[in-house]
Amino acid sequence: MAKSAIQKIAMNPSENIAYDKLVLSQENVRRVKDGVTIEQLAEDIGRRKLLQSLNVRPVLDGGGEETGAFEVPAGGRRYLALGLLVKQKRLAKNEPIPCIVNRSGTTSAEEDSLAENVHRENLHPLDQFRAFKTLREQGLDVEEIAARFFVSAATVKQRLRLASVSPKLLELYEKDEIRLEQIMAFSISDDHARQEQVWERIAGNPHMHEPYYIRRLLTETTVRADDRRAVYVGAEAYEAAGGIILRDLFEQDSGGWFQDAALLEQLVFDKLKLDAETIRADGWKWVEAAISFPYGHTSGMRRIYAEPAEMSADEIARYDAVKAEYDALDAKYAEMEEADQEIEDKLDQLGTELDGFGDRPQVYDPVQKAIAGAFLTLGANGQLQVEAGFVRPGDEPREEVDDDEEADAGDRDAPQSDEDGDDRVVVNGRSMNGGSDAVEEPEEEGIKPLPERLVFDLTAQKTLALRNALASDVDIAFVTVLHVLVLQVFYRFGKDSCLEINLTSNSFGQVQGLGETSWAKEIAERQEAWDRDMPDDATDLWEFLLGLDEASRKALFAHCASLSLNAVVEPWNKRLGALAHADALAATLGFNMVEAGWSPTVDNYLGRVTKARIVQAVREARGEDSAQLIDHMKKDLMAREAARLLEGSNWLAEPLRLAGDDTSVNSGETLSEDMTDEAALDGDAAELPAFLADPASEEPSVAEGDTDRLEAAE
Repeated sequence: MAKSAIQKIAMNPSENIAYDKLVLSQENVRRVKDGVTIEQLAEDIGRRKLLQSLNVRPVLDGGGEETGAFEVPAGGRRYLALGLLVKQKRLAKNEPIPCIVNRSGTTSAEEDSLAENVHRENLHPLDQFRAFKTLREQGLDVEEIAARFFVSAATVKQRLRLASVSPKLLELYEKDEIRLEQIMAFSISDDHARQEQVWERIAGNPHMHEPYYIRRLLTETTVRADDRRAVYVGAEAYEAAGGIILRDLFEQDSGGWFQDAALLEQLVFDKLKLDAETIRADGWKWVEAAISFPYGHTSGMRRIYAEPAEMSADEIARYDAVKAEYDALDAKYAEMEEADQEIEDKLDQLGTELDGFGDRPQVYDPVQKAIAGAFLTLGANGQLQVEAGFVRPGDEPREEVDDDEEADAGDRDAPQSDEDGDDRVVVNGRSMNGGSDAVEEPEEEGIKPLPERLVFDLTAQKTLALRNALASDVDIAFVTVLHVLVLQVFYRFGKDSCLEINLTSNSFGQVQGLGETSWAKEIAERQEAWDRDMPDDATDLWEFLLGLDEASRKALFAHCASLSLNAVVEPWNKRLGALAHADALAATLGFNMVEAGWSPTVDNYLGRVTKARIVQAVREARGEDSAQLIDHMKKDLMAREAARLLEGSNWLAEPLRLAGDDTSVNSGETLSEDMTDEAALDGDAAELPAFLADPASEEPSVAEGDTDRLEAAE
């Protein structure tokens, strides 16, 4: 049996039809404006001409005959764009337009219009990325590409950056094995090997596929542009030295990341050296520079301060003249019954000039500068900070003494001998003989010094009597104790007090970052404020303290006493009684570390303990459900997530809790010291939230502005 012939498909013919013979069909299904505007489409047609023919049908008269006009059911936006070009006189109204003419009538105009739009498939974002990259390689710059496709230059840069991601990762994206948000995160680095290394590291753990985690891994060896080191050096100097800055085109990156940390450190030290030399040339004996110094680095050093510069003779004369003019005008104005704007303006002008005389530049005494130095550090904002006016103990001027006096200073109670062999002792700067009475000296030589033993006995009596008198006067006793404390806190060699009280203040300089805490800064500011008011000579301190009002004396006493407080747990020194007293003192003060501003972070706690401790902290603060959110994570990610979960929980690490405090915020037993990570994490895991359990899920929250990350998938 012969096979029947297959009916061959005949295409609708194409014809060139004058534009003025075309009309827009009302059967076009597109009603809502979407995508590229008509104006932009007209510009594109004007540049590259028409890429796609119009689909038209002949307009018939009442008898079914063609009228010579054609309606456009498919391609209406192209028709309107051509009409705009005709209106702008850039296209002749009778210009032949390529059209596909449908005379078959087998489908309706509405069906053709719908089919044209429905069967069209948008370009895959990756194809668009690669196409932009090809145009760039063909010589078009970013601005030209943006202009031709009616997108912003930033969008073109984003798509070019995405096209530069490792081909292996782009292949995974093409297969839908990596999400677009992840490709955006990988694009932060140009190092394909590093990109692939990070993907291999996280591929087996879906919980690590979040874009923020990918960015963190790609930048973990870099330095943020808002780091004080980067701000101090500056992006321009860093790049001029060959450094590369990683930029995130899809997120706010605060300037990006400096990729070469070693180069940045070297540039910091080089610049600090130059700044130190500049300051050293100003007359200081020494200058020390570092990115930061440990807390208490100035301990034991005397501080000198700048004073307002003295006015010259001309400045004094000018000041007197302005002051006299101001006083005269002010007195005159006080007697006037009505306001005078001109006089008020003049008084303001003269007052401003007088204020200028008061704002004198601060200068240091050159003699003092010759024995003092300065510390250079970087502030948190990256600005150079200069702490000047510190005198090291070895640079302090000392009174010249002969060898005998220097030897005698080591033991004030030891008998001394004069040139004749007699024992001598120095009391209040006067020499007294303590030798035998067997040898009488001629009366004309004067009264003999008192025997040493007698002097001791008499002064012991004086001491007891003075103690008794001091005990009866609380106010003076307070000043006396304050005097010895201030001597030890503010005067390196000022030990001249009759009270045998010693104040010890540990600076704990070995604790990293301690100097940056709010508590350290407040203590330093308070110390400097008092230091400025102290008399230069320790011998004047007693009168200074007596001249203070009661409130000031109490405030100074509290400051000095506080510097001796030590609640540090030291493995070699149990100090159980002292630590218990510290808790009792804290309870009396109503003190706790939460109100003082402490909260657990990766740096101060979570990054320095075991995973079991991290999970236990979250369990105590937020409960078992929150602990199970992180118990499967690797330690670095666990610490970061724990810090986020513990925010605002008021949870405290055990050493910061006071005696009698609850061991947790919610519930949970205290973790034993020998508990291992595995023991703590053992047990049935609760079901995780969708955003952690499902790698294809979105992040739980979207930062403001994330919706504008990318327009490539349009």
